[in-house]
Amino acid sequence: MESLMSSPSHLCASSFLGNRRALSVPLVSAPSHPRVTGGRLRVEARVREIFMPALSSTMTEGKIVSWSKSEGDKLTKGDSVVVVESDKADMDVETFYDGILAAIIVGEGEVAPVGAAIGLLAETEDEIAEAKSKAAAATPSSSSQSSAASAPAAETVTPSSPASTPTSTPTPIPTLSPAPSTVSIHDGPQRIVATPYAKKLAKQYKVNIDTVVGTGPYGRITATDVEAAAGKAPAAKPQTIIPLSASPAPSPAPSVATSKPAPQAVSGAAAVPGTVVPFTTMQAAVSRNMVESLNVPTFRVGYTVYTDALDALYKKVKSKGVTMTALLAKAVAVALAQHPVVNASCKDGKSFTYNSDINIAVAVAMDGGLLTPVLQNADKVDLYALSSKWKELVDKARAKQLQPHEYNSGTFTLSNLGMFGVDRFDAILPPGTGAIMAVGASQKKVVATSNGMLGVKSQMQVNVTADHRIIYGAELAAFLQTFAKILDNPDDLTL
Repeated sequence: MESLMSSPSHLCASSFLGNRRALSVPLVSAPSHPRVTGGRLRVEARVREIFMPALSSTMTEGKIVSWSKSEGDKLTKGDSVVVVESDKADMDVETFYDGILAAIIVGEGEVAPVGAAIGLLAETEDEIAEAKSKAAAATPSSSSQSSAASAPAAETVTPSSPASTPTSTPTPIPTLSPAPSTVSIHDGPQRIVATPYAKKLAKQYKVNIDTVVGTGPYGRITATDVEAAAGKAPAAKPQTIIPLSASPAPSPAPSVATSKPAPQAVSGAAAVPGTVVPFTTMQAAVSRNMVESLNVPTFRVGYTVYTDALDALYKKVKSKGVTMTALLAKAVAVALAQHPVVNASCKDGKSFTYNSDINIAVAVAMDGGLLTPVLQNADKVDLYALSSKWKELVDKARAKQLQPHEYNSGTFTLSNLGMFGVDRFDAILPPGTGAIMAVGASQKKVVATSNGMLGVKSQMQVNVTADHRIIYGAELAAFLQTFAKILDNPDDLTL
């Protein structure tokens, strides 16, 4: 009997990664208490509240990208219900149970805090009228308190966090530009990314979605694309996808993984003087993380490294798909293996942890924000596999398909602005990590050689910002000396 009384209704949040499930969290309040009638246990159906899920450890609010179901639609287990934009990715929320979407409280493009009611779910048609009356009394701004305002019939359960993951490594201000999205990572067929509503229309119109060309963000197939392929007029209210570029933001810069193209200038064409633009979900998360970083006592150490040997190695392995990002990440990881304190982290202000893995987070510029995809176990992974993994992570980041462990498990951060010709800069330390390295451009300089003669060598400035609670100047200087020696003789990186 106890199991029947506590059996919850759930929704499942899964990413747009085919059939791969990403998260599973309770998003719907539990059904009503059972009642004993005629000696038999009977559970009465009541209205349940659909909550805004917590899709990452740093998420405090989410934006409704689109509702793939309309009010009055019957839900079957596994049906897509709503697409939610978190601070890191878009997640497709599916239902585990049958029911009726009785009312939508938070509409498309609107924001609600984690745990707030965004819709109401009824088990039968008899509860729809009750649900609509409750929805009419609730507003998006007050939906987080709708549990208290509702009649006692609707019992609420606070949604739990997603599967335990390490504390999210927030993104720093300096950025590394993503690799071109045209790079193919997999030998097999490319995955088709489409909105749930587009998939529904494709089945309805009998359109092969594999042949539809997407016009949405990052090539995503939208309902309009399917309707165009089917020769149908657009619906009166098409499902909308809110792009990250909703507010003015720098365009993604070219990647150091390619031959050095002329970097694109930061575009300000969309900026209208005097206009107040609210933060996107991702920008708000970056803002919170940067403010939090001010509580960490940091110091900075700069170092000049010679890159002639590194440049020569890059020319050899570039044709094999190796990127400069992978080379730098590998060199940093090998150096960290010799200086574990620089790979340590302090999260509670009372102790620090020597991290068992060396995971290099690399800053990537996105439309409307920043992300730090993580190259896990970079010291142990083969250079060629590491480079292939980096290209895969960049593609997933640009499509907002990164899984939590792919962006929140970094132990050291790398940020590069060298492709813009920037010779040096300081990076802001992401909270929860020990250090971040800012990499400038490699430039030829006239220097004095060891025999006292003048010569030309390629130099690169690197500045490391570190947490002074756990890392001291001498330790950081020793790490930089090791890093410089590795770049002087980088051939071992390919072993």
